[in-house]
Amino acid sequence: MKKLKMTTKLYFFGLILYLLDLVLMFSGFNSAIVTSLFLIATVSSGYHVIFEGFEKTILESKRTSRFMPNIHLLMSLGAVGAILIGSYEEAALLVLIFAGAHFLEEFAEGKSRREIKALLEMTPVKAKRIDDDGKASEISVNDVKIGDRIQVQNGDEVPIDGQIISGQPAINESAINGESIPREKGPGDNVFAGTVNGNATFMMTATKRNDETVLAKILKLVEQSQSHLSKTATRIKLLEPKYVTAVLILFPLVLAAGYWGFNWGLNVSLYRSIVFLISASPCAFAAAAVPATLSALSQLAKKGVLFKGGSYLSNLAELETVAFDKTGTLTKGEPEVTDFYLVDSKDKDKLTNIIFAIESQINHPLAAAIASHFVPTERLQVDVSNEIGKGVQAVYGSKVYAIKKPSLFSEVSSLIDKKMRQFAGEGKTVVYLAENDKVIGLIALMDTPNERSKQTIQFLKDQQIHTMMITGDSKQTGEAVGQLLGIDEVITNVLPEQKVDVIKQQKAQGKVTGMVGDGVNDAPALVTADIGTAMGDGTDVAVDVADVVLMKNDLSKFVTSYEVSKRLKKVVWQNIIFALVVVMVLVGLNFFGLMTIGLGVFMHEGSTLLVILNGLRLLKGNKDSNVSVTKQTEPTLGQKMNPAIKG
Repeated sequence: MKKLKMTTKLYFFGLILYLLDLVLMFSGFNSAIVTSLFLIATVSSGYHVIFEGFEKTILESKRTSRFMPNIHLLMSLGAVGAILIGSYEEAALLVLIFAGAHFLEEFAEGKSRREIKALLEMTPVKAKRIDDDGKASEISVNDVKIGDRIQVQNGDEVPIDGQIISGQPAINESAINGESIPREKGPGDNVFAGTVNGNATFMMTATKRNDETVLAKILKLVEQSQSHLSKTATRIKLLEPKYVTAVLILFPLVLAAGYWGFNWGLNVSLYRSIVFLISASPCAFAAAAVPATLSALSQLAKKGVLFKGGSYLSNLAELETVAFDKTGTLTKGEPEVTDFYLVDSKDKDKLTNIIFAIESQINHPLAAAIASHFVPTERLQVDVSNEIGKGVQAVYGSKVYAIKKPSLFSEVSSLIDKKMRQFAGEGKTVVYLAENDKVIGLIALMDTPNERSKQTIQFLKDQQIHTMMITGDSKQTGEAVGQLLGIDEVITNVLPEQKVDVIKQQKAQGKVTGMVGDGVNDAPALVTADIGTAMGDGTDVAVDVADVVLMKNDLSKFVTSYEVSKRLKKVVWQNIIFALVVVMVLVGLNFFGLMTIGLGVFMHEGSTLLVILNGLRLLKGNKDSNVSVTKQTEPTLGQKMNPAIKG
């Protein structure tokens, strides 16, 4: 920081000296003094540019064992050339404009890095631990152990990942998932380090160490993303020394052509050759991709989408096929009741109360789904017996009520059998409700698509991207979900290694292939895909191996990422074309004698700043994606498939 401050001070000293020297020059002051002051201004304002030009060229050339010049070297040689032909004021002007533009470029390019750095500074450093005797002590988050009781006061950051013991806070989780609206939480709910407690003090139990928190993983991914440039940015970076070498080779040819071919004379030929050296410098070209890529990564990070490198974001725009896991990715990951049918609905309220009384006592995913669906009008007390693998039953009044698998009943009415076959054909799990061994109704359940899936699939299809669902579920269940979502291709009954084979087949056809999943069984396919995307609430393994992480389980963020990737590609090509056109125009004007050193460097550096500013537009983000959840009342999944549902 001290070095930067000194560099800045010397730059402004050189600028003031240059302006003063211009006044002295036009006042007819002693030419030797004027020349000396211009030389001092040149060295003072641009010594770091000149030093960087020669030093980096030497170091890189030694490291790679071949000549590796850079843009700063071109400008330094231009300044030296201007001094050799006696254009001292233009040498000073060249260095002043280039160094000044260099400061502005660093500031502009650093803006996107500062946006990312703001994320890195969110990490909490202290936690308030409550001992067994109730004594509070402030400790470092690095000293928090799993199981420690932590108190979080209103307005404070949550210091560690954990679970609420007591209190009803509203937590702002925008740092984790990009959602700006605070979420109300209570005992049993999870909270994450780096989120902000809004309105109420609460007590929590630590469930992760500091280096294992969701925030720690986010920061690791953000830092990682900055060191992996896009393919275009990498190619430009590799092309820079070759381009500069070509300009240096052309310099003597331009000089020779001017002197012998165009008869410009030695001084004019040398002057225009120096202007060519400056005009052909690839500053704007070199800045075409990096600031834009960092800006896009920063913007998506704030939205809760984390890329492990710019190359993955760049590749996203090239997607031709996207394969999705079903459970937890396209669906909610837990069953819910879609249909409830009774042969005779006159006792609906009584049967609803009985069903709730039975299932609310059972610890099973299907039982939990049934209990959460039915709202009792009266709380009944019943003794429940649970037969593992078969179902449950209870006695109420003088009758025995059972909720069991259809295969356990040998005789059912044709109406019940018809309904069961219909729902089973739709990929649903069906259980029978029996009274004294007579089936009087049925309940159908299904892991239903989450609210963003259908819109996401439709968006991808509109972009001519082939969509697939790869699932280990049965053909009936998989195809039912696939049909509901409008997926192009559904592959069912697959093992994890077979998911990999599906991805390899797509890639073998030359298609850029993406995979979206959340489980351990998805990890091999995520690694194999060109772009692997993990749902943030998925397993640690899936998150670790994926190239992209959607911190909030929201598929619309995948669409947002795709749109940003498209914008990034467009902006980078705009920059590349603009930069090359500017170089060609400046070189052309120079051959007609319409350029000076000062004008050349001014237009050249101005174009570089425009390229960087164009890239920084991506910091503003794009409009909300075309995927949105309608707020109007929608029919349930079961009602869409079967409008004649009773109950």
